[in-house]
Amino acid sequence: MAGGGGVSGGVVARPGLFERLGGPARVTVVSAPAGSGKTVLLRSWIAEAGLTGRTAWVAAGRQERDPQRFWLSALGALRQTAPGAGLVRAVTGAPELDGWALAEGLLDDLAPLDERLWLVVDDVHELGPDALRQLELVLMRAPARLRFVVAARHDVRLGLHRLRLDGGLAELRAADLRFTRAEAGELFAAAGVELDEPTLAVLHERTEGWAAGLRLAALALARGADPKRFSAEFSGSERTVAEYLLAEVLESQSERVRRLLLRTSILERVNGELADLLTGDQGGERVLQDLEAANAFVVPLDAPRSWFRYHQMFAGLLRLELRRTEPAEVTGLHAAAAGWLAARGYPVEAVRHAQAARDWELAARLLAGHWPALYLDGQAATTHELLAGFPPEVRAADGGLAVVAAADELAQGSLEAAERSLTLAERNSGSVPADRGEYGRLLLGVVRLLLDRQRGNLPAVAAGARELQAMAEVADAAQPGLGTDLTALALISLGSTELWATAAEDAERYLDRGVALARQGGRPYLELTGLAYQATHEFYHSFARAAERGRQAVELAERHGWTGDPAAGVACMVVGLVLAWQGQPDAADPWVQRAERTLTAGTQPVAVLAIRYLRGTLELERDRDAAALAALEGGEPLARRLAGQHHLAARLRAVLVHALIRLGQAGRAGQFLAGLSEQDRDRGELRVAAAALRLAQGDPQAALAALAPIQEDPVAEDYWGFWRARADVLEALARDALSDPDAADAALERALEVSERSGDLTPFLLYPAAGLLGRHARHRTAHAALVAEIRGLLAGTQAGPRHGAPPSRPRPLLEPLSGSEVRVLRYLPTNLSAPEIARELSVSPNTVKTHVRHLYAKFGTHHRADAVDLARALGLLAPARTSPASR
Repeated sequence: MAGGGGVSGGVVARPGLFERLGGPARVTVVSAPAGSGKTVLLRSWIAEAGLTGRTAWVAAGRQERDPQRFWLSALGALRQTAPGAGLVRAVTGAPELDGWALAEGLLDDLAPLDERLWLVVDDVHELGPDALRQLELVLMRAPARLRFVVAARHDVRLGLHRLRLDGGLAELRAADLRFTRAEAGELFAAAGVELDEPTLAVLHERTEGWAAGLRLAALALARGADPKRFSAEFSGSERTVAEYLLAEVLESQSERVRRLLLRTSILERVNGELADLLTGDQGGERVLQDLEAANAFVVPLDAPRSWFRYHQMFAGLLRLELRRTEPAEVTGLHAAAAGWLAARGYPVEAVRHAQAARDWELAARLLAGHWPALYLDGQAATTHELLAGFPPEVRAADGGLAVVAAADELAQGSLEAAERSLTLAERNSGSVPADRGEYGRLLLGVVRLLLDRQRGNLPAVAAGARELQAMAEVADAAQPGLGTDLTALALISLGSTELWATAAEDAERYLDRGVALARQGGRPYLELTGLAYQATHEFYHSFARAAERGRQAVELAERHGWTGDPAAGVACMVVGLVLAWQGQPDAADPWVQRAERTLTAGTQPVAVLAIRYLRGTLELERDRDAAALAALEGGEPLARRLAGQHHLAARLRAVLVHALIRLGQAGRAGQFLAGLSEQDRDRGELRVAAAALRLAQGDPQAALAALAPIQEDPVAEDYWGFWRARADVLEALARDALSDPDAADAALERALEVSERSGDLTPFLLYPAAGLLGRHARHRTAHAALVAEIRGLLAGTQAGPRHGAPPSRPRPLLEPLSGSEVRVLRYLPTNLSAPEIARELSVSPNTVKTHVRHLYAKFGTHHRADAVDLARALGLLAPARTSPASR
């Protein structure tokens, strides 16, 4: 509530509105429907502002339609005020008195007015045309100290446009008078009713802040009604609300208008053409516009004022009256609306009306026919709601609905339930009419593709993608442009599955093409999916680009309300991955938590497996080994569910073994490895795990034997060499244990080289080699700055982000860095001069200076400190360290 508030005498103070009423405007118009609280607002403002002695109040009821009676009331009210008592002459009624003469006389009387005086005219819409013209004269010619407030249920002709242009007019309308949720809570509290937040939210939403609705609810609750039940049932059909709306709104309308309101009340929104169809009349648009102008609980939905909706409580009353007065017409009205909406491209509303008309065949055909577009627009929740509107026997018997049900299970339930529904749909596909058979096969293909994608079944996805692209003509025949959209879906599905299954380079090509087609077709939901998997792919190539793509996807999801979608969860996971791999577990945690809340094992087993792997790694970095083991063991059942050998399964198992080792459970770690197939144990990731186990058991020679095949045949899906670097760290530890310092240093240098290029610090955080790094003399490494940063992280001197919040997005590099530039960049955070850096790198000082100039140009900076800050923000340098004293 603007400016704070409070309750006095059971009335909620509304200081924001009070301020506008007492502002500099000469005339203030308060225009809002019955029950909006106009009169209460004005009276409480007068009392709050201490204006009782300087405000004349005229209630322009029906008896004041006569100009003489109105002006006599106004003159009498003005004489009751302190400023008007000595200026306004007493006048008594007489047949010869003319309203114009009274108005002119009032202007003469008030000409000497030298202090502020207010005239409030309530219910000004009740005045007749002569009285309105006379009031307009007084408004325009009144002395500067006279202020007017006119309240009405709808706009009246007072020629106020000139004041509006001059800035002399203030206007409060229905939207301004609606109670906020906080004000509604104050109103209930004033009535002695205490509500919890969810109940208050329901009542506020149902009343749309309408003052009379809230007050009627407060009265009912004060009499002892159960708040939760009452809030769930409170609507325009509630007796006191219905009586109020009938008396104040509906009964004042003509028969023609009442018929239009009742017959169109079945609609979520109405326009003139649809109103004419349901009434069998003409001119519906003008009637709706007049009702909206009259503040008759009719709300415009677009700028041209062609589509409208009714206030929820008014709509509830109208539907109640329709069922009472024309019960036999309701089904036919729904059927007519369904046909009109379907023919004009409003499938969701058409399905709802077809269901209300119990035309299950039409409803099923519409939903199945438009499901691909609903899916591509991210409307899974809408699909779920529409499906729930069909009887179970209809869903089971209709082949198209069974396909949509499978898609719904895929989004809401589980892969197993989706498979059952899809199998049922395939069995029923033979019963589909010939003219819908091709489209039925298209639907089956789309859902089968999505199901296989969620299972990570790459061969099946590849076959499904080819089949879907081959059916582009069938898709376009059903809906123009759908063929291109489904091609984009096929490419993104193929790219994402390729990525999860093998991390192969082909994924990038598929994803890029799919995202481009999604943007071309104006499908932001499909673009979100593609961006999320592009971010995952970029993780293997550039941490900076991966985090950038991930944040882009999250922003797109937030813009469209898709933050709970699995694609948004994948994007959050990627940002968390980057931060965790950079050695920032506390900054990563909020992103990982968002992903964990979004992704479910029942429908996204591959993504959840990745989250388990990430969570386990993150907890190991924090030295929370038991929590890491719990996360990783939770992912093992998922690893067993995936089709074929999966690199994520191997990686999760490798880290699981390491968690057991850290917990002193080497025996269990050995048993776990022994329980895997020989083919699994031969993967590079599991060889790293076996080497870690042998080192823990004090057998460095066996560790080297486990690692040897990795040197000859690196992990195929390891673009950056993440796992090769981990193998190198373990080799360095084994060589050191075997008293071979030169070989240990060489292996450590190889691992540092990978981390220098990639930004991945996990080889040193998961398999700490602090002692080795400490002995790795500066003159024996090309990565002295990186070694210092890693040692700082291991010593726990990293400065984490404030409150664990994800860092703000840095600007991207103008051009990629070369390998030589990255080497020089690592020395910029130190105090070494260019000649000293040159000696460290065994190059000339001029070469170092040239690289520094290139770095500044690519970062768009002119200072060393700025380049370092941006490099850290982009993940090219590890985070800054602080001394213990500064922490």
